[in-house]
Amino acid sequence: MSENQTAPSTDSTEARKEATAAAPATEEITYHAVEKDGVVTAIWEMQGRKHLRTIDPRSRQGQDILRLYTTEHPEHHEAAHSQDSSEAASS
Repeated sequence: MSENQTAPSTDSTEARKEATAAAPATEEITYHAVEKDGVVTAIWEMQGRKHLRTIDPRSRQGQDILRLYTTEHPEHHEAAHSQDSSEAASS
C-alpha cells in the first residue's frame, strides 16, 4: 500500500451502524385503543407508524395501560361515561 492510500477505518463504519440502529429507537412508543361499539377490543403498541404488537385489553398489561390513560385524561373518560348514561336515560 502506498502512502496516499488509507485502509478503511472500522471505527467509522461501526459508528455509522450504531447511528442507524439508534435512529429508529428515538421514535416514541404510543398506544392506540381499538374500539368496536364503544368497547376497547385491542390496544396497539406503535413506534411511529410501525405496529409493534397487539395487547389484549383484558390482560394485566392491557388493564394497566387503560387505567393509566383514564387517570391521565379523566375529562375524556368522564365525558364518555356521561354520554353513555344520558343516552341510556333517553332510551
